[in-house]
Amino acid sequence: MKRRVRQEEHVGELNIIPYLDIVVNLVMFILLSMAGLITLGVLHVDTPSAGGGDAAMANPDEGPKLLLTVGVTNRGFYVAGASGVLEGLADPASAMDKERPPTLPLKNGQYDYDGLTRLLVEIKTQLEQKGSDEKTVILVAEMDVPYDVLIRTMDATREQITVHEAQVARRVLFPQVSLSAMVH
Repeated sequence: MKRRVRQEEHVGELNIIPYLDIVVNLVMFILLSMAGLITLGVLHVDTPSAGGGDAAMANPDEGPKLLLTVGVTNRGFYVAGASGVLEGLADPASAMDKERPPTLPLKNGQYDYDGLTRLLVEIKTQLEQKGSDEKTVILVAEMDVPYDVLIRTMDATREQITVHEAQVARRVLFPQVSLSAMVH
């Protein structure tokens, strides 16, 4: 028998570029589809304008603005507004006055979010009776106030949610929130 010398066939390298292209496209598709499943809560928050006295008289035809201010401290909530607009509210500068007791002190070491919402409902009702459609509240917080407290305070100032016989009712209070810091 004759031996045949077999020529070894030259086997080329495996081309993995099309495979990688498919994998990259699948990974991008999965990432983009997962981003659609994630629900993000976004609150629009403004910073107060640096207008000082002009902020109270933004539009002379509308009359004086309330400049509703909620101070958040480690002692509780201080609620104040422009004097003369509503009865019983202290001047906005007093929301940062730590010498006076808070409008809503802590209850057993916890912030009274329900009490804050009830107070803001009373304020909103008084404003509506006077024909005002005020929507802005300024949150003034101490530097050591936890983030969770600030978010829950924003929620308490934005709307009132009541549940009655399995029905949920929402009342918009002050949806335009401006943030500020309390300077000592």
